[in-house]
Order: sequence, then structure tokens, then C-alpha cells
Amino acid sequence: QVQLVESGGGLVQAGGSLRLSCAASGNFFRDNAMGWYRQAPGKQRELVASITSGGRTKYADFVKGRFTISRDNAKNTGYLQMDSLKPEDTAVYYCATGGYLEILIMRGRMTWGQGTQVTVSS
Repeated sequence: QVQLVESGGGLVQAGGSLRLSCAASGNFFRDNAMGWYRQAPGKQRELVASITSGGRTKYADFVKGRFTISRDNAKNTGYLQMDSLKPEDTAVYYCATGGYLEILIMRGRMTWGQGTQVTVSS
């Protein structure tokens, strides 16, 4: 059974930083793209950043220059470094793996983590 486990969320003041981790079980991780998503209360889940199996990255406009997605295939782990956090970044953050198209459109065969809460106070 493939599993993803996120960690690193918490409460931080505006302007602060957090680093989220996404640990994958099994050896499928390195062959798949990965995405970080977030869902705020009352809002739809949205793609924050994506990274291909080869390391090509893509960011939503609202996090460009502040967030950095990365992966360590040897450790089967992905990361989301979040700097200059804003109150509007408050949400549950999820990681997922799958094909690159699936990651971009958030549809199809994907594996999801359980989510980690990020709260940014003003």
C-alpha cells in the first residue's frame, strides 16, 4: 500500500517560515511527479507547486518567489519550503504523487497524503 505522510505544519507569525515534508513509502516516489496543494476553509483545493520526477518545478503565481518545492529521491521525500508567509497562506496543505498531467489538473490516478495544518497569524 502506497502512503504519503506530511509533516512540518504549525502556527507561525506573518513573515515567518515553515518547511513541509512529504515522506513516501515504497519506491514509486522517484518515478512520479509530486505536487503540493492547499485548501482553506470554504475554498476549493488548489495547486501550490509541482515538481517532475526529473526536478522541473512550477509554481502558482500567489507563491512565486516565496515558496520552494524540492525532492530527495534517495530519501523518498518531498519538501515545500515556505518563506515570507502571509495570513492568506493559512490552509491545510497536502502532498500528492502521480503522473505530471494528473498533478497539474488534480485529477486521475493520484496518491494523497492526509494533510498538515499551516496557520499564519497577523
